[in-house]
Amino acid sequence: MGDSANDGCRSGLVADPSIIMRDPAKGDRPRSERSLLDVTVVLLERGLPSTSLAPLEIFAYAGVLWAMLHGQPPEPRFRVRLVSLDGHATRHWVPVSVRPDGSLASVRRTDLIIVGAAEIDLESSLRANAPLIPWLKRWHERGASICGICTGVSLLAEAGLLDGRRATTHWGVVDQYRRLYPRVRWEPERFVTESGNILCGGGVYAAIDLSLYLVEKYCGHEIAVQTAKALLLETPRIWQASYAAQAPRSAHDDSAIQRAQNWLFQNFQKSVQIEELAARCGMSPRNFARRFAAAAGETPIAYLHRLRIDAARHMLENRRKSIGDVGLAVGYEDEAFFRRLFKRHTGVSPRDYRARFGPRSASMRTIA
Repeated sequence: MGDSANDGCRSGLVADPSIIMRDPAKGDRPRSERSLLDVTVVLLERGLPSTSLAPLEIFAYAGVLWAMLHGQPPEPRFRVRLVSLDGHATRHWVPVSVRPDGSLASVRRTDLIIVGAAEIDLESSLRANAPLIPWLKRWHERGASICGICTGVSLLAEAGLLDGRRATTHWGVVDQYRRLYPRVRWEPERFVTESGNILCGGGVYAAIDLSLYLVEKYCGHEIAVQTAKALLLETPRIWQASYAAQAPRSAHDDSAIQRAQNWLFQNFQKSVQIEELAARCGMSPRNFARRFAAAAGETPIAYLHRLRIDAARHMLENRRKSIGDVGLAVGYEDEAFFRRLFKRHTGVSPRDYRARFGPRSASMRTIA
């Protein structure tokens, strides 16, 4: 990234750029630049600027805005920079011009790259953004994580970064992409996919879900929830089965167990009989349980409970359902059992969890 400690502040996202590099634990001494993750957000020619600006704001405000709203010293987690192909302002579908911090060539260090949505005309997009293809390949070889949003994933596919991987994109272009990039495992029903260090967001506003998902991945659940609440956003929809990145702990080679995990992922609210699930995989219950534990690192029942508790967390963060209704929605008829299980997994009761991470109070709405 750039040499300036204020690279992440040039777009005016923080009122006083001098405070963003302060470490409250060290008084007025500058926070170490190496402790921040470098994020490069790429502005495409003729792309959708919101899919670049939304990640820019989310990463810039992670650890900052929530603290400022509560009168606490901000502690930024990312150093974010906006670049275009040549460093000049970009042209877009909408009548707006966006001035970047620099060009692709100006990037000397980055941990994470975000590629926004491209125009629908694939051939025109590839011509306009051709220099990006070899640049993405080079940074992938250096170990950077790379994320594509909506139609922008086509540029990752063109670079060969999605071959053999799960990927998502906008439902309106997926059939064309399947024909052009048959080696990619397209899953357009998902909002976010993650395969190794390659991530994809399914639609224009999946840029928000993907960015919050990455904040959680790198900074933890609490920072992600605080960032979402401060920006009046829902926490990332990865916790909802139909939107999730992938079933937890599915990075193994046992295809039968992967199918079982995906089925549980889509049906965790239902009454689940392990015998029936084993039969779906053509195994005896005993053999199924053994293989599941070996592949996933936990029993099928423990895996199912974790899926349900993750979904319950999301509901408590974003909805005003009663505790009993949340338990029912994720598959628990016994509210007392749900409360005990939730506390076992999260360390706090559902009520205390909602008080900490749930919908904001009227006073907080006034502050925002």
